[in-house]
Amino acid sequence: MCLLLLGLAALALINPATADTVLITGSSRGLGLEMASQYAADGWDVIATARSPDDDDALQALARTYENIRIETLDVTDHGEIEAVAAKLRGTAIDVLINNAGVLGNPDQQQLGKLDFSAAEMLFATNTFGPLKISEAFLDHVAASDTKKIMTISSIVGSMTNTTGNIYFYRASKTAVNMMMANFAVDAKKRGIIVGMIHPGVVDTDMSAPFNIPKVAVEDSATGVRNVIAWYTPGTSAQFMQYTGEPMAW
Repeated sequence: MCLLLLGLAALALINPATADTVLITGSSRGLGLEMASQYAADGWDVIATARSPDDDDALQALARTYENIRIETLDVTDHGEIEAVAAKLRGTAIDVLINNAGVLGNPDQQQLGKLDFSAAEMLFATNTFGPLKISEAFLDHVAASDTKKIMTISSIVGSMTNTTGNIYFYRASKTAVNMMMANFAVDAKKRGIIVGMIHPGVVDTDMSAPFNIPKVAVEDSATGVRNVIAWYTPGTSAQFMQYTGEPMAW
């Protein structure tokens, strides 16, 4: 795959002739906040969701900077709340839906000899079931748009080929969401919707703080993710990609 071609394809998404709409879950910090900022700066209408946005100073400040940012309270583990927001936004076409909200959990509870299986419940509720429920609830909104894309921020640790052990529950939740979205892509294709799963790199945020490994600046990751989103077509739907534009091994 040629990164130059990927970058050229991104121009249609980053510089739309008319304002497109993107919904981003987990927009209060890190990658979600940066993507909201970049999309808003490029003229998109941004629906930024967070569990408790009234307490999220950075998101509130961003919304004061850009009048094209709309904030909605949304906990991806609360299916009733998801349905309520979807109903509130009925009639709003969403060109790109990004399932970004995710949690790492406590790494110490995800090692052999210390496994706390109760800790797995929140990880799967947030990282696996949340994206599927969001995608289902907003299916009509995305189908009504021109771009018709549902993207999920996954992780390299969800790859069974590349696994290196530890953080059992987090890894499994990301592997599972890849399968969920690949399966969802089959049904979504009937509505003309393109589905993608993207590894954003090990982004330099609070989530990656426990790991002493090379990290990607959040600005670079967000730009790369947006370019990859632009690259997806019906023919590449359901592929697992890196933010650099290269395919990920499953």
